[in-house]
Amino acid sequence: MKFRLIPALLILLVVVVTVRLGFWQRDRAHQKEALEAHITQFENAPAQPVSAAPVALKDIEFHRVSARGTFIADKVVYLDNRPYNDQPGFYVVMPFKLTGGGYVLVNRGWLPRNMVNRETIAPYTTPPGEVEIEGIARADASRAFELGQNGSAAHQLIRQNLDAGAYATETGLPLQSFVIQQTGNIGDGLVRDWPAPTTGVETNYGYMFQWWGMAAAALGFGLYAARRAGRKEHARGA
Repeated sequence: MKFRLIPALLILLVVVVTVRLGFWQRDRAHQKEALEAHITQFENAPAQPVSAAPVALKDIEFHRVSARGTFIADKVVYLDNRPYNDQPGFYVVMPFKLTGGGYVLVNRGWLPRNMVNRETIAPYTTPPGEVEIEGIARADASRAFELGQNGSAAHQLIRQNLDAGAYATETGLPLQSFVIQQTGNIGDGLVRDWPAPTTGVETNYGYMFQWWGMAAAALGFGLYAARRAGRKEHARGA
């Protein structure tokens, strides 16, 4: 009896853990569905003005925002390996000096790569003087897979990724905690056909069914093993 009890407890443990993990993935999916509903609501809400007052990322992410100020073109960073319609290119990220004080990073849009000279940046224009921009508040200017940190080293014009906090330390600019993903066509040569934000809720539902499938398989195996053991015991006693 002792030897039968241990496998039963192990199978029970597997069932309990996998069922619980399935519920956890379901709860994560529900949370992401709620976030997607909020994102849709934010897209249709009036743009919030950005000022020098610091705003926590959690209070503004995915909201439509507007800002007035001037671009600081000499501190631009080009994010490499950002394809658009299967064409390689860059994201143009530039600090924006807010009227009234403060700074915020702006992902201005996409530029195609010069396939003859990979280090050459295609021409685009930066509006001079004070302008008003609109966009979506995002946590970063987009992130690409990166091996090591060589492509994101400070003071490089072309980088793989850009950490807003590290960039604030590098430049000494008091940046907001978010990045404005600029929207609208202002004739500056940049593409702003941004992909819709995704939360990956389908992945969570997929994992949920996988965990519950494992629980069902473990339970089925346990019942099968118990039935087979019972038959053997019955056969020996016959």
